[in-house]
Amino acid sequence: MPAQIRSLSDGLPPAEPGTLFALGARGGMRVAPDAGFTLVFGRQEDAVHVCVGPGDTHVSRRHGHIQREHSRWMLYNTGKLAIRFPGSRLVLRGQSAELPEAGYTPLFIVAPEQEHLFEVRIAAGAVPPGSGARNEAPTDERRPWRLEPSELLVLVCLGQRYLRHDPDPQPLTWAQVADELSRLQPRAGWNQKKAARRVEKVRHRLSGRVPGLLEHEVTPPIGNALNVNLIRNLLITGTLTPDHLRLLDDPKEQDED
Repeated sequence: MPAQIRSLSDGLPPAEPGTLFALGARGGMRVAPDAGFTLVFGRQEDAVHVCVGPGDTHVSRRHGHIQREHSRWMLYNTGKLAIRFPGSRLVLRGQSAELPEAGYTPLFIVAPEQEHLFEVRIAAGAVPPGSGARNEAPTDERRPWRLEPSELLVLVCLGQRYLRHDPDPQPLTWAQVADELSRLQPRAGWNQKKAARRVEKVRHRLSGRVPGLLEHEVTPPIGNALNVNLIRNLLITGTLTPDHLRLLDDPKEQDED
């Protein structure tokens, strides 16, 4: 990509419609829509096409890739950390997401100390434009939190829309959680209060290490903020993963209590 392009938000050089432009910390690349080329991004500069998060060993060496499928560009996350779209939408490890048909999209790899910007833009047509050392240290793992079996089941149920990769997800209501848990474990005596107490216990246990889990830490109106903050942290740390959705199909994997 031309060196004078510092941000894809300012525009692009002339390009065929559908051309992918990607820009990281140390330069960028363009890929024609018919090139049959998979663009790889991540921390290790000599192992990827676009370097993102150099020096931060929480970012995977090869954190993900973008490829053309059925006339659309698809983002795949193969790294340990979530990738955030503008707003709150997260693409977790092993998940994919369709990029907008055209236009600018800033993406963020969510690391513990900071978020690393990865810019992508897909050309709608011709518009005017507005070397690092190898990093081969082992990738740091952000350890999942320990949860009791009943806590894990409740939180998977509460946050299942995030795990199913729904657009603009929100936690289920307590009534919805209680109904589903009662269906899964009819002898466990689940109700709204019991489910809420399990989640409240987790929030208080993690408070002080995770911000935004207690009422005094959130600006009113509180709404769903406490549960949203909790679920996002559990996703980012890998405590909740899409694999846990199996618990909603096979509740016997969890103890009833």
